[in-house]
Parts: sequence; structure tokens; C-alpha cells
Amino acid sequence: MHSGEEMKTSSGERSLKAHLSERREVVDGALERFLPDASAPPRRLHEAMRYSVFSGGKRLRPILALTTFELAGGEGDAVLAPACATEFIHTYSLIHDDLPAMDDDDLRRGRPTCHKAFDEATAILAGDALLTLAFEVVAREGRLTPERRLSVVAELAAANGLAGMVGGQVADMEGEGTPAILEAVEFIHLRKTALPLRAAVLAGALAAGASPDDVTALGTFGEKIGLAFQIADDLLDVTGTEEEMGKAVGKDEGRGKLTYPAAAGVSGAAARARELTDEALAALDVFGDRAWALREIASFVVERRN
Repeated sequence: MHSGEEMKTSSGERSLKAHLSERREVVDGALERFLPDASAPPRRLHEAMRYSVFSGGKRLRPILALTTFELAGGEGDAVLAPACATEFIHTYSLIHDDLPAMDDDDLRRGRPTCHKAFDEATAILAGDALLTLAFEVVAREGRLTPERRLSVVAELAAANGLAGMVGGQVADMEGEGTPAILEAVEFIHLRKTALPLRAAVLAGALAAGASPDDVTALGTFGEKIGLAFQIADDLLDVTGTEEEMGKAVGKDEGRGKLTYPAAAGVSGAAARARELTDEALAALDVFGDRAWALREIASFVVERRN
């Protein structure tokens, strides 16, 4: 992989496009290697796992892991295990979120959701398999020291478990139909989205052996941009189209979900996203120009249309 400085050009847009494209290609190759072959038994499970992983995602989380690994001075490709782990966990969460017992969605990224393309039981087990595979690939990456592997596993587990994504999902379901109070919205979105995205940022830094101060700065960046990402997602559910999003829109309001637009209005939510982005960027000041790619990604995350 090239360093961030090698990828940078005179145009921020072109440099970001190159940065994302190169790293996505690397990540996709690694995901292919880590996943079981579709023809291996049990075939239906493996087909479902691969169907969901290779459904057109942006690979934002593994790209963030690769970017922070490079920023923290990491070398080689041992970071690909933690990076792919973040994508496996993210895909598992989407499979389960789409289930009839959860958000009951028929489309994801413009394609039938896993339980629609296969069946509900297979979708549940595909999600389970991806979650456990995530921790297996990190634990088996012998090119990382045991201490670094353990720190990555601990971060991913904490951010995606009962005090993170799973706890946030429960609070999200319990909050349906209740008044949209900003504190409740931020409680949910911190856990459902911000902490898992923060963990993706830190997975690369921890794999590189980043200093405690750098881990703190990158953790702040990841958490702030994670919240901004979720606000952008909430806004797109209000202002986007099904064609843009690749899934049904307007469902949050219909189900009485606790969202930023419901709590603060569209303009208030947009202002909060800008405020969080500014705070995320400020956390990168300690890295100077070396953090150009993270700055560009932050803007991309908030301004995206899908």
C-alpha cells in the first residue's frame, strides 16, 4: 500500500478518489481471501455471507482502519485482518437490522436483503458467522504482536457489544414512538453508529502500535465523525430518494424512530452535523498535513448522497 503522502495530489477530490479506490481494491481482495469459498459446505451459508459482504458497500470502515494504520506509521499488510474484521461486523449488523423482527427491510444497496434473497434463518446464521469470523481473523494474524491483536479485539468487542452497537439497537427499538428528545437520540446514535465507527478508526491505529496520545486524538475523531455520519443518514432518510439510497426512505418517521431531524428539525440536524465535523477535524490538528486523507473522508461522509 502507498503512504498517504504518495497518494496526495493538487486536487483534494482527485486525491480522495484515488485513496478510496486503491484501498477499496486492497480490502476487497482481502475479504475474498478471508471468506470461505461459496462452493464449500455448508454452501447456502457461505453464499449468503458472500452475497451480503459483496453487495456494493463503500468499505468506509476498513478504509479508515488502513488510513489510520498508515498515519500511525504502520507498515506491511497485517492491518488487513483488523480492517476486514470491521467490515464483517458491519455487514453482520446490516443483515440483522434488516430482519423482520428488527427494521423489516426488503432492500439493501438496491438489492434484496439477505433474508429476502435466502431465508430468515440463513440470514441470522450468516450474520452470526460473519461476527465470529471477524474476531477469528484478528486473533490468527500472527504478524501482529499478541498485545496489538488483543487491543484490537477488545476495542471491536466493546464498541459492538452490550455497551455499544447492541445496546444502542435495544435502546433504538425501545424508543420507537416516544418523544424525540435530543439526549435520547444521541445516546442511541453514539452506541449504534459512533462507537463502532470509532473502533474502525482505532483498529488501524492499535494495529500500528500508535502512541496513547494519538489513540486519544483518533478516538475523538472517530466518535465525532461517527455521530456526524449518523446525522447525515437520518437526513437522507428525510431528503433522499430510494434510488439514491438503494433502500426504502421515510421509514424512520413512519415507525416513530428517534432521529436527529425528529429531535432538532432538518436545519438543526444539519447544523449539528457541521459542528461535529468541525470537532472531528480539530482532533486531527496534532497530525498536521499527514492527516489529509482523514480530513477528506470526514467531508465525504457528511456530504454524501447515499
